[in-house]
Amino acid sequence: MKRILNISFTLLLLFVVTISCTEKWLEPQPLSFFTPENVYTDKAGFESLLITMRKDLKNENTGAINFLINEFAASDLGAASVQLDFYKLTPNTDRYYKFLAMFNSAYASIKNANVLVSRIDNIKWTNEADRNALLAEAYWHRAYWYYRLVNTYGDVPFIGEELIGAKLDFKTHSRWTILNKIQSDMEFAVQHLPATAAPGAITKGAGDHLLAKIYLSNMQFDKAIEATTRVINGPYALMKNRFGVAAGDAKRNVIWDLHRPKNFNSTQNTETILAIVDRFEAPPGAKSAGLLTMRHYNSAWWNAVVRDSQGKAGTLASGPMYDSLGRGNGNVRLTPFYQYDLWKFGNANWKNTTDLRRANINWVDLDELLYNNPASVDFGKPIKPQNMAVLADTFYSLYAMPHYITFVPQDDPKAAPFGGNGDWYIFRLAETYLLRAEAHYWKNNLAASAADLNVVRERAKALPVAAGQVTLDFIFDERARELFAEEPRHSELVRASYIMAKLNKGGYDLANFSSKNYFYDRVYSRNNFYEKKVSYIGNVASIAPFHVLWPIPSIVITANTLAVINQNVGYEGAERNVAPLETIE
Repeated sequence: MKRILNISFTLLLLFVVTISCTEKWLEPQPLSFFTPENVYTDKAGFESLLITMRKDLKNENTGAINFLINEFAASDLGAASVQLDFYKLTPNTDRYYKFLAMFNSAYASIKNANVLVSRIDNIKWTNEADRNALLAEAYWHRAYWYYRLVNTYGDVPFIGEELIGAKLDFKTHSRWTILNKIQSDMEFAVQHLPATAAPGAITKGAGDHLLAKIYLSNMQFDKAIEATTRVINGPYALMKNRFGVAAGDAKRNVIWDLHRPKNFNSTQNTETILAIVDRFEAPPGAKSAGLLTMRHYNSAWWNAVVRDSQGKAGTLASGPMYDSLGRGNGNVRLTPFYQYDLWKFGNANWKNTTDLRRANINWVDLDELLYNNPASVDFGKPIKPQNMAVLADTFYSLYAMPHYITFVPQDDPKAAPFGGNGDWYIFRLAETYLLRAEAHYWKNNLAASAADLNVVRERAKALPVAAGQVTLDFIFDERARELFAEEPRHSELVRASYIMAKLNKGGYDLANFSSKNYFYDRVYSRNNFYEKKVSYIGNVASIAPFHVLWPIPSIVITANTLAVINQNVGYEGAERNVAPLETIE
């Protein structure tokens, strides 16, 4: 009997055995009767492993400085407020953000999938359909994390089976090779995933949605159109009428309803393809620390740095506004582009747009941020930036916020309003339309692309876009308008950057990917914090083209003593790189 090492990914991946190298160390010493050989003996045992994989999706979207906020803090829509300088992101440190930790965590999730894949046929199945459905969901989870890895770190090692025993000779596989593998896996998976499932479980629709993203990454645009069309023609429909927990509030609209976490997995919501389940009433081990959306994305309007006209504290972490706007910390400092410029289209701007996603009732703008300290001479008046003792503090404490997305009340009345427990979208139908619009764009079918874009825009009451106005930038603008705090923004921009480079469009190519790419050009042109060299708490906003990819953690590379794991160009250690593997054995 062998044992699985229950350790962090870095140690798991590289099996760095530092405590002993004797044969006795290899002898099994189970701490309980719940060994793999005892658990994975029937359908129920394997289903328990799928529950663990689903929890990994929850962990990506919940808790402090979670992986999803990294995606926006390194994008055109936001900035990492305490790590504005991306030169400080190295293979050894990522400060408060988890640019390195995501690499480890993704492989830990892949490990769980590989256990199921490797052990699925260790038992005799009386029902082949049960076996295939379990394998299909494991393939989905493994493909999801590899999709995130190759569109975050580029070329990475592919591990496709359960690892038992010491291994120090991992090698890097090319991104394209991994895409081919997960594409093949997902083509099997969509044949065996169920059409419907309990909230949080993977369905055929979630399979086709992920497969469409992989097809796009692999530049198989016709297949991406076919996969998205299967989803669009499936048991889903955009929500266009009021519904759910706030449907009786006449001041609100369908966009508000769509973003109430209690509505995400509601049977009324026909738009949800996949959403995590995170409920306050769940047992401690089954719920997260909270979504923390108000903490991550909202400004620190309540902080003592906000001064009134007498130079005194103008706001308090209590009273009016505190419960509704929360204890924001600006971990993702929203850019002026996302707050304002993104909403300019035709004759409209952010003030007069018909787009419900920027409607006044759905946002909190600067003139709605009020001094809430009863002791202040300016109590009840709009906060004035010029009263701040240090003007730079406005970067952290004063900016407009998409209240309809970030507002998640605490179920625990004693908890600080960071953003409580709640379900959260992984995939929904609006994105499926935007993926198909992008596939049509790459095929130069701009009329079809515009038609799909306008399905989403019409629901939001935005002005329609004409075929001649469709560009890749417009598509990513629309993704920003529709999917803020929901899509893995950095990963999707990287995916498109690889397509541009491989097609040699816009002056981009794969040979110079780390020195010239679409991601950098878009981020730099829209996130003006970098152009203006904004400085905050000792960080000057800086970014370079090679930051398109995040660094591989150095501990992963240095501990792999019998082979080479490549580092991304621009980071220390890349000079030792070797050609990545182009096949998976």
